[in-house]
Amino acid sequence: MKSAKRDRAATSQHISLCAMRLTDEHGLDGFTMDELAEASGVSRRTLFNYFPGKLDAVLGEWPALDEDDIDEFRAGGPAGDLLLDLRTLVLPLLGDSTTDRDVLIMSRRALRGNSRLMSAIHERYEGISTDVIDHVVAREGSGFGKANAKVAVTILAALFDAALDGFLDDPRTRPFSHHFDESLRTARSLLGA
Repeated sequence: MKSAKRDRAATSQHISLCAMRLTDEHGLDGFTMDELAEASGVSRRTLFNYFPGKLDAVLGEWPALDEDDIDEFRAGGPAGDLLLDLRTLVLPLLGDSTTDRDVLIMSRRALRGNSRLMSAIHERYEGISTDVIDHVVAREGSGFGKANAKVAVTILAALFDAALDGFLDDPRTRPFSHHFDESLRTARSLLGA
């Protein structure tokens, strides 16, 4: 069963990468699902079993927060520090340290060049953000409030953006988590935390 899940995930990622490349080269409206199927090496039927349309194929399947990590976070862990624990909760969503920089650069270029893709990314981000805000409030208590939780999540998003720039520009090719931690240290220093 695990092998079938891994195979499905690999195929999904491959299709999404091909869709992103086609989007980067031709724009979102510059290719068809048939051309995507051909570029991906899958049948049209298989393609539609994975994604209902080009927009979904380009964005791919987004990871979900791990239930065990959520439980630990809501219980006040793993470190007992809200920002550090938020880092631990969401960092797995951001990919692993072997992410290809060239693919990230291409993806960023393709996304920034298409307002429909940016809008769809924003919608997905809002969904994840709302979930994380709810987890923060559950952890910190209702007195902490959604407004404070939203500030914490917004800081996290800004740290991600700064870390992504650092990751893409790093000639030493250190992992993304290194750059995220550097951004977190900088934010703590600037905020006096």
